[in-house]
Amino acid sequence: MKANNSSKKVTVIGSGFSGLAAASVLAKSGASVTVLEKNSQIGGRARIFNAQGYTFDMGPSWYWMPDIFEKFFSLFGKKAEDYYDLKLLDPGFVIFFGKDNIMKIPARMEGIFELFDQEEPNGAEHLRKFLKEAQLKYNLAVDELIYLPSQSLFEYVNLTILRNLPSLDVYNSFRSHVRKYFTNPRLLKLIEFPVLFLGATSKEIPALYSLMNYAAFNMGTWYPMGGFSSITNGMVQMAQEMGVHFKTDEAVKKIVVADGKANSVVTNNSTYHADGIIGSSDYVHTEKLLNEEYRNYSSSYWDKRILAPSCLIFYIGVKKKIVSLYHHNLFFMEDLDIHSDAIYKNPRWPEAPLFYVCCPSKTDPNIAPVGHENIFILMPLAPGIHDEEAIREKYFNIIMDKLEEVIGESFREDIDYKRSYCVSDYIKDYNSYKGNAYGLANTLRQTAFMRPSIRNKKVKNLFYAGHLTVPGPGVPPALISGQIAANQLLKNLDI
Repeated sequence: MKANNSSKKVTVIGSGFSGLAAASVLAKSGASVTVLEKNSQIGGRARIFNAQGYTFDMGPSWYWMPDIFEKFFSLFGKKAEDYYDLKLLDPGFVIFFGKDNIMKIPARMEGIFELFDQEEPNGAEHLRKFLKEAQLKYNLAVDELIYLPSQSLFEYVNLTILRNLPSLDVYNSFRSHVRKYFTNPRLLKLIEFPVLFLGATSKEIPALYSLMNYAAFNMGTWYPMGGFSSITNGMVQMAQEMGVHFKTDEAVKKIVVADGKANSVVTNNSTYHADGIIGSSDYVHTEKLLNEEYRNYSSSYWDKRILAPSCLIFYIGVKKKIVSLYHHNLFFMEDLDIHSDAIYKNPRWPEAPLFYVCCPSKTDPNIAPVGHENIFILMPLAPGIHDEEAIREKYFNIIMDKLEEVIGESFREDIDYKRSYCVSDYIKDYNSYKGNAYGLANTLRQTAFMRPSIRNKKVKNLFYAGHLTVPGPGVPPALISGQIAANQLLKNLDI
């Protein structure tokens, strides 16, 4: 590592996971880092809010791939447990296929193998073979692929990748790959559900992403006590220990460029001079902070991109305990393909929605009043769709009718707090392009070096981070994205 050079000033725009990761990597190398956040709270989509004794996670709720978090903290001689406590969920999650028709996913592999044997003949044997391939993909991705800046195809030309390229299944569809191993409809839904949030149907997603099934089954589903803000709070604490400055309520209005370099960031309150900039805010928004001649991509380019979903969320407080809900609950009574079509093929509000219910008060008693439940309901939705209060309320009643019917419990009359969040809120709070919640889809043509570039090709010291660039959507990829962008900027600044 080169000697500290605190004379180099770097501004990070946005304080989500990618921005926090970038800030820490930059500060560790000696840069003087300031993080600008437009909202009053640090954390980006991982913010929280408190109401009537409830503490609601506003965004991420699934803690998968714990090794990525540990790898990040280890860069600084730390561990995740230095900042927050993790609890392994058992069951990891539960799928409701209908009334009295549920599937609980055990925390341990032996239980998962037993489950697969119960669902179809030789299910465990087929799962072992499926996961053996998935593990190879996961290890290759983590060790060789996802930390690359993806500026060129030639980054991927090494003996390990070339030798294992056929095993990566980049050109096969996830759907066809899964059906080589399993036929049971319940198992197919279980295995295919993670790709719903990658931005396309399982027909379009590369079979490479069976690596997510390896992460889900072999590494388990965890919960950070206190919610996801406990992670961002820990990251902020660590960053501050290294000298990072955080400025909230600082909405960036312009990035000033001179002689091919960005030299300052203008906010609603001040001007911040910088030797380098990381734009971890929404990529499209960050580009709009530049004069048009300095942007990587045109409006027509973005219009042709395939986005991962937006969503309709309800944050609900209930003044009684709900026996039939678990921490993570997936309601898959309807056809996954039909709902996917409403998101990706023919954007519209879904006729028969699938939805997800998180009830973290089952695990964490401190996020709801005693005897109450804290509930988060999410319905995936096409980005850019028209959103208004009457439609939200219509779908709240559709979801609640189905939810209460399937679990056999009524609690609508016991709701003592309710707030909705949808496309227009993502745009307002995060300057999110078309109100997307998860970024850019991980289709074959939008993977690796075919994603929007992590560096600005016209402004030497401006780099991008977040879920619209490499490596992709999700919290672990966001952590990685921030690290990649920071390391590229450090090379540019010669620190």
